[in-house]
Amino acid sequence: MKRSKHSNIPIFIPELACPHQCVFCDQEKISGSFHIPSPDEVPAVIEQYLDTMSNDRLIDIAFFGGNFTGISIERMEEYLSKVCKFVEDGKVDGIRLSTRPDYIDVERLQLLKRYSVTTIELGAQSTNDKVLQKAGRGHDAKATRNASELILDYGFRLGLQMMIGLPGDSFETSLQTAYDIVDFGASNTRIYPAIVVKGTTLEKLYNKGKYKPLELDEAVQWTKSILEVFENNDVDILRVGLHPSEELIKGKSFVAGPFHPSFKELVMTEKWKEMLKKELNNKNPKRLSIKVNPAQLNYAIGYKSYNRKWMLDQGMLVKFLSDPNLKKYEFDVSYN
Repeated sequence: MKRSKHSNIPIFIPELACPHQCVFCDQEKISGSFHIPSPDEVPAVIEQYLDTMSNDRLIDIAFFGGNFTGISIERMEEYLSKVCKFVEDGKVDGIRLSTRPDYIDVERLQLLKRYSVTTIELGAQSTNDKVLQKAGRGHDAKATRNASELILDYGFRLGLQMMIGLPGDSFETSLQTAYDIVDFGASNTRIYPAIVVKGTTLEKLYNKGKYKPLELDEAVQWTKSILEVFENNDVDILRVGLHPSEELIKGKSFVAGPFHPSFKELVMTEKWKEMLKKELNNKNPKRLSIKVNPAQLNYAIGYKSYNRKWMLDQGMLVKFLSDPNLKKYEFDVSYN
């Protein structure tokens, strides 16, 4: 059976072993997770998730939210020994973890290899040294490049996460980060817009007028261009936008910035508007039908029917139809 859909079983370990407090970071509030599970608690969490998942999916156990390789070797072994049996028994396909570039070395990678870890995601955030310094990351871009090379040398899949709109960032530096992520050999990535969260250094800078987050529309446009870099270079985009945790949605921790629970849909809406606008340039039909791949139908129509309404405002009555024979960004227009 071909399994194309992918799911993670997330194990959140907020700020566990993180030696630096980045200006944007409060992992508990961003993830909505306030409890650090002990190694003994993790198997029960995995079993609960597995009970709700169909067997047609690729499933990874994923340690998120902290600096996993920053904890002691003994503690890492405690966690990994509890979860690797799920890989050995064929219940899950692999183990992935997120960590920092400056906590990757041969000893750690040898340990991870022994315990069936398959993917390592690094929080690159940016490859611009000035941005990294202002963000309080505690490492430079060279550390990310070196860690990426070592991870690939040991046969792991490499993920590199990036964040747009950090202090000192620009569209050009964010776009360069995307190109660098491709160059570093990442097979997957995540794109997060920087937001201001209560209790962070970024909130203090924002309140003093020393930091201005991106506007939502601005973040959408930046991300649309960055998305194209990854898609054109076959880098799998695992996530676009922050997870809409209760802390963020209800405004308990959110202060300012381009947070939206449907951020990816906004980005894809803009991408489809751009493609359709180019196709319809100077045509101005009164009626038309547009066929698209089923997975792209909602994006083509747009968030809250934005693209349909935009075309209607231009005097075009449009019907969107799905066609499974069309590829991802292919579309077929019939003018009635």
